[in-house]
Parts: sequence; C-alpha cells; structure tokens
Amino acid sequence: MSKSIYSATLILLSTLSLFFIACTQTEQAQSQNNQIALLDANMKGNYTYEVVKTLPHDTSAFTQGLVFYQGSFYESTGLQGQSSLRLVEVDTGKVAKKVSVPAEYFAEGMTIFQGKIFQLTWLNQKGFVYDLGSLQKEKDFSYYGEGWGLTNDEKNLILSDGTNKIRFIDPFSFEVLKTISVSENGQPIANLNELEYIKGQIFANVWQTNRIIVIDPSSGNVTASIDLTGILKPEDVTTQVDVLNGIAYDLSKDRLFVTGKLWPKIFEIKLKKK
Repeated sequence: MSKSIYSATLILLSTLSLFFIACTQTEQAQSQNNQIALLDANMKGNYTYEVVKTLPHDTSAFTQGLVFYQGSFYESTGLQGQSSLRLVEVDTGKVAKKVSVPAEYFAEGMTIFQGKIFQLTWLNQKGFVYDLGSLQKEKDFSYYGEGWGLTNDEKNLILSDGTNKIRFIDPFSFEVLKTISVSENGQPIANLNELEYIKGQIFANVWQTNRIIVIDPSSGNVTASIDLTGILKPEDVTTQVDVLNGIAYDLSKDRLFVTGKLWPKIFEIKLKKK
C-alpha cells in the first residue's frame, strides 16, 4: 500500500470514528434531555412510568409526607398515637433518626425550607417547626381547616387540605397569601394529598387513586396526569398496605421517587409519555 493510500485510509477511519462518537454523544444527550423534559415546566398530557430502582421502605410508616434532601429521605408518618418525623437512609430504608409526635396529633405532610422542617397535623389546625439537623421541635404554628399535603416553592409554604384548594402561606407569619382552585377540563379535583414542588409545578397525589396530577401553580389547571397503576406488585399487596401517597424529588440527579402508606417499597421512576 502506498503512503498516500495509507494516509487517506487513516484519515477516513479517523473521520468515521469521530462521526460515530459524535452520533453516540448526540443520542445520549437526546436521551438525557428526553428524560429531563418529562419533569420540566412544559410537562403536559398523560404519562405512565418505568421503575428505575426499587428501595426498601418501613412497612410501619403511614407515609404522609416524603422529601429527598442531601442524600436522605425525610418522612412524616401519620396515625393517631403513631405519628413521627423521620430521617431515613435511602438505600437501606433504615430509620436513622426519629422523633415521635405527641399522641393527640395525627401528623400529615411536611417540607424542608431554609434549614427548618415544617410538619402539618390533620385535624388540630396546628403545625410544627423542627430544626433540620437535630429534628428538635422549635415552635408551633396555626392554620385553618385540615392539613394534608405540604411543599414549598422556595418562597412560600404550599398546603393542601383535602379539597380542590391549595394555599400559599408565608413561612414566617403563616399568613395566607393566595389560594388556587385546582381543576381539570373545568372540573374541580378534590382529595389533593401529598405535594411536591418540582421545576415550577406542583405534583399532587390524589387520595385513594393511583394517580399523580401536575398542577400549574399560577392557574390551578391540571396540565398532566401520571398513572401509577400496578407499581406495587400483587405479591407486595397485603391487607396492611394503604393508598399511594408520597412524592420526593432529587434535584441534583433529576430523580423522582414515589411510595405509599405502609408500603414495603419506595420506587425511583422515570416518566414515559402515553
């Protein structure tokens, strides 16, 4: 083979190699973008799911609120006389730290805001504020009506009360700043339970369904619906397990987690367009 043909062959092989590398990188980038796009501010329509990873969950935890923060789960659990606030190891499900809520309270949703944990109770119109590091309770706060789900948009606490109303509350004065009415195709959607604020949208469990809805916080309109039917397999369904409830989001790795009350598992899921 002559030097000129050899050189030309090397150039061709190098060009083809660069082309294939570029194509592979483009496909990987597109795949990543497609996954991220399912959790952005333009999320619309109907979705199903793919289980990415299955994690253990304490079957005694009647999950009312779930948050992923700095590599751990924080969980609020309910039931009269059994309510708690917990720090939970993600991979093992082990409860690393637990604070019991006084027996007269049925704990509900919780959120983390500026180094504090805010936790609701169901019927007592009272919430608690804890130090994030120690889980020591620092003070109480009051609100009207029932407490169900709680999240925040880095400015306000966002509270559901079992109706189709969601309130935005000042985290310092606890004054209600605004209220939105949640509707889908003009019909009110009630029983809004656990909440999670993700990339400018409110994700909400609809109590006693296998459905999570995505809500525009400015209008209250439902922009997307996620069907999680069948995520808990028949062999994991016992007389003890209760309804789907629990949404947590890992912003650093763009991961979405879901679970339910007294479920044996937490699922990391990827959303897929129907």
